[in-house]
Amino acid sequence: MSEVMTVNYQEKPCYNIVFDKSFDGLSKEIKDLSFENRKIAIITDTNVEPLYADKVKKALLPVSENVYVYAIPAGEENKNLDEIHKIYAFLIENHFDRHDLIVALGGGVVGDMAGFTASTYLRGISFVQIPTTLLAQTDSSIGGKTGVDFDGYKNMVGAFYMPKLVYMNISVLETLDDRQFFSGFAEVMKHGLIKDQKFYLWLLENMYEICEKDMDILLEMVMHSCDIKRKVVEKDPTEKGDRMLLNFGHTLGHAIEKAKDFKLAHGECVALGCVAAAYISWKKELLTMEEFYEIRDMFVPFNLPISIEDVDAEEIVKLTKSDKKADSDKVRFVLLKGIGKAFVSTDVTDKEMLDALNEIIYVEDNE
Repeated sequence: MSEVMTVNYQEKPCYNIVFDKSFDGLSKEIKDLSFENRKIAIITDTNVEPLYADKVKKALLPVSENVYVYAIPAGEENKNLDEIHKIYAFLIENHFDRHDLIVALGGGVVGDMAGFTASTYLRGISFVQIPTTLLAQTDSSIGGKTGVDFDGYKNMVGAFYMPKLVYMNISVLETLDDRQFFSGFAEVMKHGLIKDQKFYLWLLENMYEICEKDMDILLEMVMHSCDIKRKVVEKDPTEKGDRMLLNFGHTLGHAIEKAKDFKLAHGECVALGCVAAAYISWKKELLTMEEFYEIRDMFVPFNLPISIEDVDAEEIVKLTKSDKKADSDKVRFVLLKGIGKAFVSTDVTDKEMLDALNEIIYVEDNE
């Protein structure tokens, strides 16, 4: 039996976020958007395709007989304009017009790429998000950010483009490997750290159930995490103010990700970035020492790193200057003045970043 819960996202144009435990309600949601008998392109990747492409296609056949599947090669290294070019060619060859629909079925990379394709193909074609990873369900599928990497720099080419619907089948999280699951959890914890101390404490209290992937607990967790992001994005859809708070842990996290040639998962880098940002907050006397160590240590039971090796701190600081969040050479850095209380600072120095990085960089003692 499908258990559907719907949240109305009051951004313009507004769209629903649907929480389900199957794909049973998907066809009705798409019909309600008036895409009956339109062509539908399911954009997925080579990891997700064998798991869910046929199931989603079957769920969409009552809407349209013309359902196509296109799989991009899985992995962040394929999130580039060359692959977007291939998706354009697929859509053109199959005569998609601006009244048809793109469905993004996958994690954050697929969602970003399918959304960017939708925003630019024929100057804009509708798209729907069906996120299949915890990271995509709680973060990247919400809020209309789309884009691709450029020469290894994260999301340097993109657009704000809202989906018509976000449909979350929580049961797909059961097929995630532990590394990808806990990578997504970094974004969940981030939401608690920046906006909701009670949610942060709830996460710690339900640590065992989360790690065991209890579906009822995961549903509650995903809904609450999405609600935090929804409220932030509704207030600031194009990142001119409060939405920047969602970048907590990402300034140094993205730089670490590039420095490691994307060999670490995104959430692992975010966790490291959160620890570094909390350290800077402590040294600026915004957090107590006890709060810093609690924030640092709470990533450990969720299998997320709090230290890293084989990186150069100065290189990472240099990479932050090319981050898309930089403003006139000033790095906009999100800090904490308590759990659940984040703010944007433009006065974090290179030395402060270096000190924070040196705190998390593991150096083997050869003595």
